[in-house]
Amino acid sequence: MLALYPDSGAIVSASAGRVTTSRDSLVAGIQYFWRSVGVNMRDPRWIWDSLHVDVLSPRHAVVTGSYRIEHLNPHNQPHVLGGAVTMVFEKRGSRWLIVQEHLSDRPQVP
Repeated sequence: MLALYPDSGAIVSASAGRVTTSRDSLVAGIQYFWRSVGVNMRDPRWIWDSLHVDVLSPRHAVVTGSYRIEHLNPHNQPHVLGGAVTMVFEKRGSRWLIVQEHLSDRPQVP
């Protein structure tokens, strides 16, 4: 996952009511997710429900989409996480990298 982000420079990420502006903070957030949530996912599948791409310039694009992650929980029961995300990509060299993002979790269904 971290390969989607630049190795240096500012990265702005808004998620779960918080804004982070450094790679270190982003790394900590991703690691926390995998230690607390991802570790419980069995056979996860990332599915894009919708995806919208707007090219802003030869080096910049915005991608907005909704997604879901279907998986089995530790009791082998089906479970789904999902939400919406908007990402600003910048082309650096030959790579397209996320420099800003906003994630919005889909409310859990009881």
